[in-house]
Amino acid sequence: MKRTALVTAGTGGIGLETALGLAAAGFSVTVVGRDADRGARAVGRINATDPAHPARFLPADLASLDDVRTLAGRIASERATSGEPLGVLVNNVGAMFPERRDLGGVEASFVVNHLSPYLLTELLLPTLTAGAPSRIVNVTSGAVGVAKRVFDAVEPPGGYYGFHWYGRAKLANLTYTLDLAARLHGTGVSVFAADPGGAATDMTDGTLTDPKIVSPALRLLWPLVRRKFARSTSGPASVAARPSITAATDETLAGRTGVVIGAGARPVAPFRPAADPRAAEAVRRLSERHAPLTAP
Repeated sequence: MKRTALVTAGTGGIGLETALGLAAAGFSVTVVGRDADRGARAVGRINATDPAHPARFLPADLASLDDVRTLAGRIASERATSGEPLGVLVNNVGAMFPERRDLGGVEASFVVNHLSPYLLTELLLPTLTAGAPSRIVNVTSGAVGVAKRVFDAVEPPGGYYGFHWYGRAKLANLTYTLDLAARLHGTGVSVFAADPGGAATDMTDGTLTDPKIVSPALRLLWPLVRRKFARSTSGPASVAARPSITAATDETLAGRTGVVIGAGARPVAPFRPAADPRAAEAVRRLSERHAPLTAP
């Protein structure tokens, strides 16, 4: 039976390379993005590889939780009608903002990097469970190491620094990923985090040159840190996509869950603070409050 895969932010960069890898593995791939022209080019590139099943593009602004709900409803309805299981969900979407922004009254980095993938995953859980064995892959980041580990509110105390807030949103999502894996144990739905390490993408191009994205304490050292980070984000997106492709397709991971696939496309130990049950409970409350499964 044909198995489908959904890749968010799949029209370029790491997401497109992930979609190419899934198509090569035999999946019928749907890529999601905001721009129809980019979507058409992505589908053309995937289909040029002569996959077993043609790819398609679905438009959605993943910074809008209403769009996320609409997307999830469409996918669930299609899978129920066709009977073809949703085998893989890759939450690849991510964004870093040099200046603070609001999206529907909530800080943008937290929306895009955590609430959006959280909501899409939760809404598609019945579909993924019905199509088990299936896999959820959430793309994480090494920036979790600079995050404030307090989740009493969407916004941590102190000033806005884009790199740290990006890392905190990614930490919330990694914490959710590990918690979800435990929650779904025994259902046939495996949950993984994939750390791409780094690649030259639209997100890293230019954003990291602004020292205001880090706290004053790190600002003096930022040129040094940035050079190191730039070296790690200068590789091709095709290499950075390997952890996501491995998490989605590697047969040696069958039956496993709660595994972090590192930049070398091999399992690594999870970032310890993400496995804290207190953090998981706080992230769960915050997520349910700001991204309810039904529109408020």
